[in-house]
Amino acid sequence: MQSNKHPLVFLFVLLFSTISTTAQEDPIVPLPIKAIQDTIVAPLLPQNILNDSIPLDSIQSDTVPKKQPLLLDKIKYKAKDYVKLSQKDNKIYLYNEAEIYYQDTELKAGVIVMDYIKNEVYAGRLKDSTGTYSQLPYFKQGTNEVRPDSIRFNFDTQKALIWNSRTEQQAGLGQLGSDAMKVYAEVTKKENDSVYFLSEGKLTTSKDTIDPDYYIRIRKAKFVPKKKIIAGFSNLYIVDVPTPIALPFAYFPLSQGRTAGLIFPTFGNDPQRGYFLQNGGYYLPISDYVDLSVSGDFYTNGSYGFRTQSIYAKRYRFRGNFNFSFENIIQSQKGFDDFSRSSIYNIQIRHTQDPKASPNSRFSASVNLASSQFFTNSLNQNNRSQVQTNNLNSSISYSKTFPEYPSVNTSLTLTHGLNTRSETVTMQLPTFQGSMERIFPFAKRDGIKKGIIDNINFQYDVNAQNSITTPEENFFTGAMFDDARIGARHRIPIATNFKVAKYLSVSLNGNYQDIWTLETINRRFDQAQEEIVTDTISGFDRFNQYNFGASIGTTIYGTFNRGEDKKIQAIRHVMRPSIGYSYAPSFEQFYETYVDGDREEVQYTPFETSIYGRPSLTRGNSMSFSLQNTLEAKVRDKDSTAIEPKKVSILSNLTLSTSYNFEADSLKLRPISLNGATEIIKNVPINFAATLDPYAIDNNGSRINTLNINNGGGLLRLTSARINTGFSLNSKMFIKGGDKEDDDEINVEPPNYGENPFDIDGVRTDQPFFDNRNPETNEVDNPLYNTKIPWDIRFTYVATYNNSNRQKEITNHSLMFSGNIQLSPKWEVGFNSGYDIKDKGFTDTRFTFNRDLDSFRLSFDWTPFGQFERWYFFIGIKSSILKDLKWENRSQPFSSRR
Repeated sequence: MQSNKHPLVFLFVLLFSTISTTAQEDPIVPLPIKAIQDTIVAPLLPQNILNDSIPLDSIQSDTVPKKQPLLLDKIKYKAKDYVKLSQKDNKIYLYNEAEIYYQDTELKAGVIVMDYIKNEVYAGRLKDSTGTYSQLPYFKQGTNEVRPDSIRFNFDTQKALIWNSRTEQQAGLGQLGSDAMKVYAEVTKKENDSVYFLSEGKLTTSKDTIDPDYYIRIRKAKFVPKKKIIAGFSNLYIVDVPTPIALPFAYFPLSQGRTAGLIFPTFGNDPQRGYFLQNGGYYLPISDYVDLSVSGDFYTNGSYGFRTQSIYAKRYRFRGNFNFSFENIIQSQKGFDDFSRSSIYNIQIRHTQDPKASPNSRFSASVNLASSQFFTNSLNQNNRSQVQTNNLNSSISYSKTFPEYPSVNTSLTLTHGLNTRSETVTMQLPTFQGSMERIFPFAKRDGIKKGIIDNINFQYDVNAQNSITTPEENFFTGAMFDDARIGARHRIPIATNFKVAKYLSVSLNGNYQDIWTLETINRRFDQAQEEIVTDTISGFDRFNQYNFGASIGTTIYGTFNRGEDKKIQAIRHVMRPSIGYSYAPSFEQFYETYVDGDREEVQYTPFETSIYGRPSLTRGNSMSFSLQNTLEAKVRDKDSTAIEPKKVSILSNLTLSTSYNFEADSLKLRPISLNGATEIIKNVPINFAATLDPYAIDNNGSRINTLNINNGGGLLRLTSARINTGFSLNSKMFIKGGDKEDDDEINVEPPNYGENPFDIDGVRTDQPFFDNRNPETNEVDNPLYNTKIPWDIRFTYVATYNNSNRQKEITNHSLMFSGNIQLSPKWEVGFNSGYDIKDKGFTDTRFTFNRDLDSFRLSFDWTPFGQFERWYFFIGIKSSILKDLKWENRSQPFSSRR
């Protein structure tokens, strides 16, 4: 009966035994027996044996389905040394690099024993004369992989017993490595393809899998690969030392991708607000394109806060996020003099459109709306890095392009700005902009433009705004619109250019503006109240302005050659002088007068409230001068094989500019402005600027219409100056031969499953778990010290000087610096500070300490002094799977110590 169940195995055994028996006997000798004819005559079959008259079985087919054979496919096996079949034991023995394949099941081991009667296999490792184990079993069914020390598997029931199994489960959104959960169990029972039962298991994400720095011990558990682990009593072990962190039952999700679940909070104690839970909440993946997380804070004195965060994205269309935060802060307790209650909020929106979605239109948003004291008063540590933010800006815009000639670009923008110091809100709700591309009406069709006529071109653009400036307290109220100003500006610039005498470039330009407004003023003197009264008049009104200009410029090159045998072979000086002239008439027709209390006429314009400025009352008639310089040198290259000399920039820019006003009755010459930049020292850019006044000042510090040289001074008087530079240094700069790769860089590799320390019976012989030791040195590849200490530091130096009234004052003189020092591959210290040389004091200083504890991350953030003095400590598991296993503590927030 048993052989009928397994015809393939039975035929294999029968054939194998027949061949073996035949090969051992002598050749068969025919016997001398004479053949005699049989006298029995077989009866003839009835003639109607095939006729239809024979009644057929009324049941045409059996309704009971036939039982399918338990083995649904062929079993393939092989071994390197030998394959031995034992008829006595009904077993097949495979030795050394043994392999068995059956459907989606794959088994590899040093030794495999197959019982073809029970349809079971046993797999284990090889043990040599020195007691070293090798070729641990490898079991794979579908996509599930297990590396045990020994296994017993039944092909019929698909059940298995596994001793000292090790498997790695990828979970979350991370990649294979630090976010992979390593599952170990002394005894594992495989119930079916998707359910395993574990006894005395360990869970960890440690990289050092031989001696993990932590693990969660589970006594009994149900394990569903790639989905979950449901365990009974579990507790945390750190360096094999049990901790009191335990749960009566535990649930470990192993599903990949986004999964809904709780966000574990941080707990602690605040001296002013009592015990608290912070950043606890729930995460919900709404769809494949959007998710949502809701978290909150709760303090026992009544303070609370909540946040919502949502990220959305659609490939080739758009992506963005939405964050909203609200905090209700209670200071002290009711009944005390220092009791206070305040509410702060923050709204952040980011939206970007993929250029492929619509090439001719685009929508984008960057919103950061907040209370002026949100970042400074927030109780959440995540907002600590933005406590010195002084301006919050937001913008939402939509743009559309009409590509047909002439192309037109349009945009509609909403902007918002908050100054956290003045607590003033400025908004443009909205701003409309439209512009038409440049048109050359007289250019020839072949596209070649020559001369003054062909180069005549003009454009058109319009800008319309609804501008609002209001105190923060009126924001989101109807009062914010009381001082709103609405207007539009139309502009048509016209220009042309041509050359004179081949080397002189001449350009002519004109600009016409037409400004619209929906509000004007009327100013008068009230005799009864004896004061000036300004009335606001609602309604459309307009004024226009125009101006003309011309400029001429050229480029002059000068080269000083010193010879190719010199180190500095040549110096090249490039000058770009230009002279410009501009003229704008007076628009006094847009001005009116009234008589004040002293019976004097006072001139004013009704367009004083225009957001695009008022009409010009004075005539503009001025000439401007500018001279731009660059200076560079040709230096012989240190490389003797170089063919060309190396160019070195001495002055990348040195510009002097001034102007002369023909209409001014005095002080016609404007102060000379000087701007320059150089990088004489490699990687150290230096920018400088100065203002030089040719006029003298009187004893009161006012400019007088007397040249400084005629007043006993120099040709020019230095009134202001500024210099700033920034540079960085790092340890690689001081390595001979230039930047080199960091020899001490740690390469994190996926776990290496080496020898298994258990024998086939499950008896432990040496260290457990995974093996990532160096096979040559038998040491874990995890250096703790550096022969070099990598570091980097950045400096910014700023100095400003003011001498407008002979005060010779340095108004700003400061040095800012920040950097990082990697004391070892696992220790890093960072700092950010500055020193005010003028006031002799440090700016906001912050130190950060980070320690890589393999599976854990330790950080300490410390501001030792100043307005934002505080500290914050954190230690927790780095892996995203168990990141809620953490502990953090912080000092009392500075806002509560005021």
